[in-house]
Order: sequence, then structure tokens, then C-alpha cells
Amino acid sequence: MKFEIKSRWNGTVLFSIETDTLKLAVEAGIKSGADLSGANLYGANLRGANLYGADLSGADLYGANLRGANLYGA
Repeated sequence: MKFEIKSRWNGTVLFSIETDTLKLAVEAGIKSGADLSGANLYGANLRGANLYGADLSGADLYGANLRGANLYGA
């Protein structure tokens, strides 16, 4: 399945990848160095995600499940 992580401000695609879940897409984006600041992650299930060092400034995380996520340095 193709996932596109879009800007919450103008809808442009910040990162896209073929993977199984949005969680894996976000982790891949972070690992690849994609700029996910301002990402629209509204309601995303990121439970247990490794978000270490991610720049999610300005990201819309309203309603996102971040339980058990590694937010160190994010």
C-alpha cells in the first residue's frame, strides 16, 4: 500500500513510500532524513513507533496514538 505523508499547511507530499502501515511510513521517513515538520498526522496510530530525533515541529498530531512511542530527541 502506498502512503503519502502530507503537509498540514498546503497538502504537498513530504514523503511517500510503499509499506504496510502509516507507522512504518513515518519511521521510514524519519530514517531517510525526510523533513516531516508540519506533517499531517491527525489521528495516526503511531503506537510503539521509533520517532527518535524526528523533527515534528508544527505537525498535526491531534488524536494520534503515541503510546509507547520513542520520542527521545523529537
